[in-house]
Amino acid sequence: MTTSTSKSLQDREAERVILVHQGARGRVLDTDFDELHGLALSAGAAVVGRISATRRIPDAGSFVGKGKAQEIAQRAKLAAADLVIIDQSITPIQERNLERITQCRVIDRTRLILDIFAIRARTHEGKMQVELAQLRHLSTRLVRGWTHLERQRGGIGLRGPGETQLESDRRLLGKRIRHLQGRLARVGAQRSLRRHHRARQGIPTVAIVGYTNAGKSSLFNRLVDDSVYCADQLFATLDPTMRRLEIPDYGPVVLSDTVGFIQGLPHALVEAFLSTLEEVATARLLLQVADDSDPEVREHEAQVEKVLDEIGAASIPRLVVRNKIDLSGRAEGSYGLDRPVMRVCARTGAGMKPLLQSMARALGGDRRDYVLEIPASEPRLRARIYSLAEVVSEKINGDGVSQFKISADPATIGQIKGTPGFRADFWGGSFANSPDPSEPGEEQLNTADGVAVIKSAVC
Repeated sequence: MTTSTSKSLQDREAERVILVHQGARGRVLDTDFDELHGLALSAGAAVVGRISATRRIPDAGSFVGKGKAQEIAQRAKLAAADLVIIDQSITPIQERNLERITQCRVIDRTRLILDIFAIRARTHEGKMQVELAQLRHLSTRLVRGWTHLERQRGGIGLRGPGETQLESDRRLLGKRIRHLQGRLARVGAQRSLRRHHRARQGIPTVAIVGYTNAGKSSLFNRLVDDSVYCADQLFATLDPTMRRLEIPDYGPVVLSDTVGFIQGLPHALVEAFLSTLEEVATARLLLQVADDSDPEVREHEAQVEKVLDEIGAASIPRLVVRNKIDLSGRAEGSYGLDRPVMRVCARTGAGMKPLLQSMARALGGDRRDYVLEIPASEPRLRARIYSLAEVVSEKINGDGVSQFKISADPATIGQIKGTPGFRADFWGGSFANSPDPSEPGEEQLNTADGVAVIKSAVC
């Protein structure tokens, strides 16, 4: 069961909330509340009011200042609000002072996102990751102590000041955090083994990333013909899903649907979900998905790129995909020269064929020409080659040996290597000495005519 930093918003029916957004300068617009409003609805809240404020420097004591805090208190009382949500991160002291003034609970954007993640987590790993993030957040906010008990009593041999309740809480939190870190480390090791197994087979991973509610799961379902849960709400899906996808003119890949990013994504969440986000950081290709109908699409893409940089995935090749063209009214296809953009509609399937072609080209950059010599005694291997690789030419010599010239990537070579009956001594020349023939180095290839020569044993 996930430990919450506060009573979860799902524990009450339609908890009444007031939203507060404070800007540093200029007038606060209604659109500034849109994302916070969506987050509140995703958490199961009923929004009963909005309050805007402008302060160049946040007030150290109450974030919004005493006058604005009194205004929030009056609005909360009139609307019978249960909760006030601040659209920015606030300190524990600011949170405590605002609660004292408004006489109702106060949380910030970070705690709201953590609460939504707690609601959405379904797998055991996801629940542990969310709990770890919540505990890390809670450990920084143990500022109140206990009013009914200043210090625990020391036992025999422990006379003296004893241990404060605050120190006891911190000790218990630290113990639980270490326990979760150990369990997640073991889960991360299992993920690493699975990635290593896929790498040995030469099957690359393609990760779908993007801003939350951009239609990533819808695109995932369209590509793999699956029914992963998706909805028009922020963080509709949390736990990553992986499926096999056959890309025409390329071959098999593992397609990964990951958690959505958002502005101000809590750093504790990024750290807790590190093992999951490693699937993104180790992918061969990223599909960076954005909502083409969103007026702030460029700002959202910038936020996604910021998170990708934090997790070490900024240098991975990517295709920028603008989804929901049925809402934006734009035509499907590829646009732009310096930064090509693919416009698609996951709901109708428009633009899927050009997208798959672009994925094949992006992944096929490591294709090379190879030569195989297959004896007549291996008809199944010959058929397997035709089913997997692009056969450029085939010649049969006097001994009945078929000499193929094929164009293939490491994934295809790995599949040929895994064909039943295929033996290590089928690799000929210096390539046979490769520790892993599915990933030959430059020095291991026959450089004659720029092709790799793979010979089978002829008995």
